[in-house]
Amino acid sequence: MYKAVKRIIAWSGQRKSRLYAGFIYSFFHTMFTALPIMAAAYGLSLILEDRNGAAELTSAHILSLAGFVLFAVAGRFWFAYLRAAAQESVGYETAAEQRLAIGAALKRVSLSFFNEKSAGEIAAAITTDLSFLELFGMKMIDTVVNGYISALTLVFCLSFYNIWISLIAAAGILLSALFLSLLSKKSWKNAPVRQQAQDNMVAATFEYIRGMPVVKAFHQSGVSREGIARAYRLNKTISEKIEKNFVPYNCLHLLALRVAATTMVLAAALFTLNGTMELPIMLMTAIFSFVIFGQIESVNNAAHVLRIIDAVLDKLAGIEAAAYIDQNGRNIEPSAYDIRFQNVTFAYEQRAVLKKVSFFIPENTTAAIVGPSGSGKTTICNLLARFYDVDQGSIAVGGVDVKTMTCDSLLKNIAMVFQNVYLFRDTLRNNIRFGKPEASDAEIIAAAQKACCHDFIMALPDQYDTVIGDGGCTLSGGEKQRISIARAMLKNAPIILLDEATASVDPENEHAIQQAISSLVQGKTMIVIAHRLATIQNADQILVVADGCIAQQGTHEELLRQEGVYKRFLALRQAAEGWSI
Repeated sequence: MYKAVKRIIAWSGQRKSRLYAGFIYSFFHTMFTALPIMAAAYGLSLILEDRNGAAELTSAHILSLAGFVLFAVAGRFWFAYLRAAAQESVGYETAAEQRLAIGAALKRVSLSFFNEKSAGEIAAAITTDLSFLELFGMKMIDTVVNGYISALTLVFCLSFYNIWISLIAAAGILLSALFLSLLSKKSWKNAPVRQQAQDNMVAATFEYIRGMPVVKAFHQSGVSREGIARAYRLNKTISEKIEKNFVPYNCLHLLALRVAATTMVLAAALFTLNGTMELPIMLMTAIFSFVIFGQIESVNNAAHVLRIIDAVLDKLAGIEAAAYIDQNGRNIEPSAYDIRFQNVTFAYEQRAVLKKVSFFIPENTTAAIVGPSGSGKTTICNLLARFYDVDQGSIAVGGVDVKTMTCDSLLKNIAMVFQNVYLFRDTLRNNIRFGKPEASDAEIIAAAQKACCHDFIMALPDQYDTVIGDGGCTLSGGEKQRISIARAMLKNAPIILLDEATASVDPENEHAIQQAISSLVQGKTMIVIAHRLATIQNADQILVVADGCIAQQGTHEELLRQEGVYKRFLALRQAAEGWSI
């Protein structure tokens, strides 16, 4: 439990000094809480002395005590305010900073990282887990650290009146700490199980929402609901089991404090009967017995929460510690933009995709990549953009090995249009501007006109300020494709990667977009993955990929004169495009 508290303090980073200041404020807050009780005991002793004729109670005494109590109450609230101001915003500030840090880290890891960890697990870490940490992290600091500071401060105050009473209180605190330690050990075993159940629940929810179109199309709502319901039931079962495991230790923890409080009152009564303690002090001790353990009582809930926080911190540390793909890279500006693959071998986990692939694309030329599905075409583009690192061999841009470059210095020279376009839940203007953040509205409109999307944008109610749905779900496939092309045009990078860039574009706009792409690639190095003859026949060279190897290489005319994969592939495409009912 205390290890988790230390980790929360370390997690707060440069703000830990504010936590330490909060501990000091907590000490003074408790002192000012105790002062009115002490003042009440002193006032009672004055009343008894006045009644017995030992001393006279004057108005000056009453005014002094009233002023002292008002001072103590004001001090209590002032230090409570200072403690809250110092500590309570630390969690929110640190969590916001860490979300940005994780976002920056995720941009620099290999895409294999996302294959190892599900989207639900990553989303849960950034949203649910960090929200839990920012909400409860500082509360746990307040509950545990400030709680013990409060209790020990009151024990310290009691020691000035009766050492035995203070020792009884200290013994109750130590005994409850023992039971909390046992509770913490239980939490240590249970919290990772609960965290895994939580991650599974988030992942199942994500899958259910994302797969909703498929569920509806195949009328399998019962089957899909069973998966998410199973995850929810498991989470409920584990949570209930954990709570039942904690009950005995919770009860023993509270029992130790209750017995200590009762023993304090009994001991004070005995001391008073023996004449070794005055009545006002006994009454003060009785009042203290009700408040001294108040904050420690809630530490039992903190023990489990702290273990969950510990598991969350482990998970966040695992994400942040993921190896950057460009960890040893340098900011290098290539002097040329030719592309060379040299004996490149690559596999997704155990599935080999590319085997000793070698080719050269001169600067300012176009290379088309064709081949059957799963042959490795898209993987070639992903490796060039360094979404993954090669297992063997090398890839060079302008003679510079991409492994020696940072992702930023490499990718600023590459514009990509993916087969599966993703647009952000934002305005169309900002989705196009993603290719060049500093672009003016005139540049955005010019790129949209070249990509043949200006007309349909202007027909929308808010035109370029129209906010589209997640992933661009409110646009058709062709419209999304054209927005993506406009984004690439705006970036105006020296290397262009087009992965089936016109696959979702209707025939009416295909010719116009082909012309736009032609103007886009003038003076640039381009790799285009396509199946349509119109897209590939004018390429400077065609790379035919089959079974992870370069099966053929040459121009359209050269490959037509050869028997092989390309000629068969072209015949199949022409037969498919010319089919009729």
